[in-house]
Amino acid sequence: MTQTDVAGQRRRRMVDLAPLRASPAFARLWVGGVVAGIGSQMSIVAVGLQIYEITESTFAVGLVGGIALLPMIIAGLWGGMLADVFDRRRLLIASSLIAWLSVLGLVALSTWDAVLSSGPAGTHAPVWPFYLVTTINAVAATISGATRGSVVGRILPPELISRATALNGIGFGTQLTVGPALAGVLAASIGLPWTFAVDAVLFTVGFLGVWMLPSLPRLGERVEAGWGQVRAGLGFLKRSPNIRMSFIVDIVAMTFGRPYVLFPALGATIVGGGALTVGALTAAGAVGTILVSLFSGPVAHIHRHGIAITRAITVFGGFAVLFGAGTLLMSVVEHDAAAGWSGIYWPALVLLGVAMAGMGASDEVSAIFRQTMIIKAAPDEMRGRLQGIFVVVVTGGPRIGDMYAGILATAVALWCPPLVGGFAIIGLIAVLSRLRRSRDGQRFRDYDDRHPVA
Repeated sequence: MTQTDVAGQRRRRMVDLAPLRASPAFARLWVGGVVAGIGSQMSIVAVGLQIYEITESTFAVGLVGGIALLPMIIAGLWGGMLADVFDRRRLLIASSLIAWLSVLGLVALSTWDAVLSSGPAGTHAPVWPFYLVTTINAVAATISGATRGSVVGRILPPELISRATALNGIGFGTQLTVGPALAGVLAASIGLPWTFAVDAVLFTVGFLGVWMLPSLPRLGERVEAGWGQVRAGLGFLKRSPNIRMSFIVDIVAMTFGRPYVLFPALGATIVGGGALTVGALTAAGAVGTILVSLFSGPVAHIHRHGIAITRAITVFGGFAVLFGAGTLLMSVVEHDAAAGWSGIYWPALVLLGVAMAGMGASDEVSAIFRQTMIIKAAPDEMRGRLQGIFVVVVTGGPRIGDMYAGILATAVALWCPPLVGGFAIIGLIAVLSRLRRSRDGQRFRDYDDRHPVA
């Protein structure tokens, strides 16, 4: 890169679109992922609304993640290994089709519940089939996510990786903004069965990006699939303190700083608005994600990724404290809250929305540098397995967080999980960021992207 190029990159403030221009395969995968992801986020919100409608229990909503956790862990480890052994395009196609079939299952189950609840008895469908189908969907999505992450390093040059992860942030932010907001509107207007059906339609559009990928067979000598390869990946992670610590700090953030499972109860009580509030609060977090990604131009010349990650997660913890404190404050202020636009208590929605936007922004900063670290510091033959573990962390951690929030909210109050969790995040990150690595005495904070070491 010439001095002119470097100067131009440093002056850049908006997101860099170079990865989309450099690789048509990445562009198609990115666009398709955004479209399909909007539908997936719609279904995530709709499942929470569906189960809360059936059970009227925040704990039951939290169980969606808890039940899927162990299958997702196995799927991440096994799916990442498969991505390192077989053609990654074929694996993406197979896992995506399974995810699509599970969405069709949610359409059928939600329709069944709607028929029962509108009948003379006014009963609901049992909740366990929803847990089963969402677990199948989570397993398929975990395998797809691990495989997608391992593909990026094959279809883009190394110098564009950090800019590609920033673009992924825009895509994910768009999914989190449009999907939940659309789910809230559709659930409140045409019902939950049609909300799931829209996800199924959007999936077929997103699938084209996967179908049009080039063949991506394993590089190097052929190996046999099996638990031996899984153990080899875990052994590599054991010898990779920087990547390992990037997983640990994210688990801390996602376990103690996720208030999403509280949204249905907040929409029914403190904030009001019902499904509309659930969609609005979820979308607020995505707004922060998108804003960071839109102004991600400087990421190419930020090299102290360890410091960037730990500071971002500390800020994330601060906004979690704000969310908890805001919920506590609004719970003691007398006001009316009911379903629909007229039932929303707007001061509460604005305050909690600002906290969610701050959490989304700080989490995206952390995600950009964590993903870049994994791709650049690991060899291609290990990327699938590491991406599998990464997907387990970024999807399994939130599910532990859903369980934590559901249990604590049921035992104490809705304000308790984010308030206590936020302080826990700040304290734990302060300790973990200063731990010294056993191999060379360096800390995670010392990681330099110009000399990537796993």
